[in-house]
Amino acid sequence: MKKYIITAALSLFSILSLSAQSKKDAQVSKLYQNYIAIKSALASDDADKTSKAATEFIKTASAIDLKVVSEGNLNVLRKDASAISDARNVAAQRETFLNLSDNMIALTKQFKLSDKPVYVQYCPMADGSWLSNEKQIVNPYYGKSMLSCGSVKSEIK
Repeated sequence: MKKYIITAALSLFSILSLSAQSKKDAQVSKLYQNYIAIKSALASDDADKTSKAATEFIKTASAIDLKVVSEGNLNVLRKDASAISDARNVAAQRETFLNLSDNMIALTKQFKLSDKPVYVQYCPMADGSWLSNEKQIVNPYYGKSMLSCGSVKSEIK
């Protein structure tokens, strides 16, 4: 009887751990989707849309459990997103996007964000990387003027 109770308790603990893990991933996955919205808005040279996407990113980052992502990491992400949200021109938004991207790349290596591969892409002209959910290059640093400038540097599965 004791053996069955221990087995049942361990099974319940495993199920709870798995659901907690998927929740962690879901919270950070939503942050990644907000990041992709910022990247897409920058690629389309739209400062207003970029600002709105950054505001959504901040809301999502503020809702993430501090047991999942450290407060220090979230503060850095929110600071970058706030600067992007407050900036009214694409050039200023792109400058801060360099930092946001570096921090999101580091976060992506810690969490499974998507069932699909996440691509780390790089633009030599901007000397900056960014994340993408597709292999095709859509450059957020130069937008329409050099939309396909860059290459896939790595793939995070």
